[in-house]
Amino acid sequence: MAETSKTPPADAKAKSSAGKRSKPRGPGRPARDEQAGAAPDLKDQILDHAELAFAESGFEGANLRDIAARAGVNQGLIRYYFGSKVDLFDECFRRRGGVLAGHRHVNLDRLLEFSETPTVEDVVFAYLKPQWDMKYSGPNGAAFVAMQARLHAEPEEHALRLRREVYDASVKRYIAVLSRILPHVPKDIISVRMAFLVGAYLFMLNDLGRIGDLTEGHLTAFGKDEMLDHLVRFLSAGLRAPL
Repeated sequence: MAETSKTPPADAKAKSSAGKRSKPRGPGRPARDEQAGAAPDLKDQILDHAELAFAESGFEGANLRDIAARAGVNQGLIRYYFGSKVDLFDECFRRRGGVLAGHRHVNLDRLLEFSETPTVEDVVFAYLKPQWDMKYSGPNGAAFVAMQARLHAEPEEHALRLRREVYDASVKRYIAVLSRILPHVPKDIISVRMAFLVGAYLFMLNDLGRIGDLTEGHLTAFGKDEMLDHLVRFLSAGLRAPL
């Protein structure tokens, strides 16, 4: 007796395939293969262009239409991946801010491996070096540093929330170490002086034109390493200054 074929007829295959066909994607949404493979690259591309826009115009001045045009995508895609402009800004800040904080943790770990009581200069250098490396790493690294400085002019609630989330853990570790090696300075005062330190280095990284003004043109710029060296010595003296 001949064995009955179990292969479904061609029209049945077609119906089955049609039944499994995916629903139409909404406007601005990436195709399924983009979500699976190309999405991370596309998200980074959007973040790179958003970073430049936020650095140039600040949070209030930048807009999603301009960012979408820079990135070569539509606004719907930005909203799909990131949500609102606030969410996009936050993601930009977390991306590189998290890298900075991570490098600061690593630098401090390495420093403490050699000595439990490093010099103030070594601690300050370990804290500042990642910021310098990022500033001079390329256009987007420099843009993030500018974006970071601009955050101080943004609505206080938004700025404080981001800084606390991204930087507090690493900054507080540095304060703890400085308190240990500077026992004559109360911890609260060291914390205040760390705030001075942050303000000083952000200004120097973003407003070098003032050097030329204040030196009457005798100095117009510092090299990367030279400026870092001057700041480390200046800020270290401020941290250890007697009350």
